[in-house]
Amino acid sequence: MLGQLTAPKNLCLLRLSAIGDVCHAVAMVQQIQRFYPQTKITWVIGKVEANLLQGLPQVKFVIFDKKAGLKGYRDLRAELADQKFDVLLHMQVALRASLASCCIKAKVKIGFDRKRAKEGQWLFTNHQIAPQHQPHVLDGFIGFAEAIGVPSESPSWQMPIGDENELWASERLSLASDKPIAVISPAASKAERNWHAEGYAKMADYLTGLGFQVVICGGPTTLETLLATEIISLSQSNLVNLVGQTNLKQLLGVLKIAHLVIAPDTGPAHMAVTVGTPVIGLYAHSNPCRTGPYLYQNYVVSCYQHTAQEQYRQPLEQLPWGIRAKGSDLMNGITFSQVKEKLHLLLDEHYPEFLLK
Repeated sequence: MLGQLTAPKNLCLLRLSAIGDVCHAVAMVQQIQRFYPQTKITWVIGKVEANLLQGLPQVKFVIFDKKAGLKGYRDLRAELADQKFDVLLHMQVALRASLASCCIKAKVKIGFDRKRAKEGQWLFTNHQIAPQHQPHVLDGFIGFAEAIGVPSESPSWQMPIGDENELWASERLSLASDKPIAVISPAASKAERNWHAEGYAKMADYLTGLGFQVVICGGPTTLETLLATEIISLSQSNLVNLVGQTNLKQLLGVLKIAHLVIAPDTGPAHMAVTVGTPVIGLYAHSNPCRTGPYLYQNYVVSCYQHTAQEQYRQPLEQLPWGIRAKGSDLMNGITFSQVKEKLHLLLDEHYPEFLLK
């Protein structure tokens, strides 16, 4: 904590991306709002991420377009020229974000502790959060709230879905089936983080056999479209394909009405957490203890620990926190039986009626 801070009158948060990370940051923002309800919050954020969070109560968004080059920085400086904040929470270590922080006037600029302030972030701040031992990304963000005197509490979310988006999801899926919904969001931003189409298809058929309507979700990219097409071609079931057919808020609506989600290390997994839908996370390249679905770590299927130890020839506890395993086929180490085991655990804890049929 920074001395005996009183509630800041105005606070700026700098976290540009990505979808999963801004979902984590929402929990921190709303924790600050509960403790400092009079504090005015401005959030400098990326364009795509702003589309998901638009309408977040009592938060002003300022969009930084990273693709605009120098113009993006000039626009940010111009938009905030007349404002000086009590506190800037500089929550992104990328140099791009640190340069953006130079466009934001604040008395106190808080960054990560020196060990985590990569890419020279510590040069752009005058205070740091307290060091943490192997935190989840969300816990790292909560450290910023604690740095301004906000007591720690279990994270919770009130996401700005909008009634129209929940209605769209309900109507779109009720037309397909009156069955409970299981969502498979199969694609991460990089193909190497995806499980194989055969595994997804086999799991879709298994879920269908249990009585679920399986829905495939994702964005409009070629990678996501082709993967969904392959899954559907390999499946023996009638799957609903919403890939490329939803905006982020509509996708959030789909995830909210779903009973469960299966996904690799990708934004929709964290979006599902924010609306209370259990997630089976599939991990091989990154440590799920750091980046996995925060409330549903017990449902994660991971071959990360074994792979990282094998690649770096050291016990996991001796490796730098957050180090990635490398390889294009690591996700093949995840088996159908492992995912099925976690599915049964999830159903037993949330929907035991499906296992009694």
